[in-house]
Amino acid sequence: MVSVKNFKALAMSFPEATELPHFEKPSFRVRKKIFVTLSESLSRITIKLSPIDQSAFCTFDRSVIYPVPGKWGLQGWTIIELKKIPKSLLIDALTTAYCEVAPESLGAAYSRKETDD
Repeated sequence: MVSVKNFKALAMSFPEATELPHFEKPSFRVRKKIFVTLSESLSRITIKLSPIDQSAFCTFDRSVIYPVPGKWGLQGWTIIELKKIPKSLLIDALTTAYCEVAPESLGAAYSRKETDD
C-alpha cells in the first residue's frame, strides 16, 4: 500500500516534474506533458503507458492495475489502486510512465541515474 502523500513525493522525485491542476485533479507533468493524475479521494492514480507496457503491468492483478475503460485505455492510460499496489511495483510503473512522456534526454538521464545507484 502507498499513501497519497508518499505517492506525491515519488511523482515529484522525477527530473523536472511539476504538479499542476488538471480539471479537478492534480496532475504530474514533465515539460507540460502529463505522465500521471491523482484521484485523492479514491486513492487512485491514472498513468500514461504504451499499450505494450500497459499489457505487461496489468498481468500483476487486474484489481490493482487495469486499463481506463474505453478509448483512453486503448491509448495506454492505466488506473492503479494505491491502497493495493506494492511500492516497488508503483515505482516501476511511475518510472515507465515518466519515460513514456519525457523527452528522450531526460528519460535516458533518469534511467542512468537509477542504474548508478
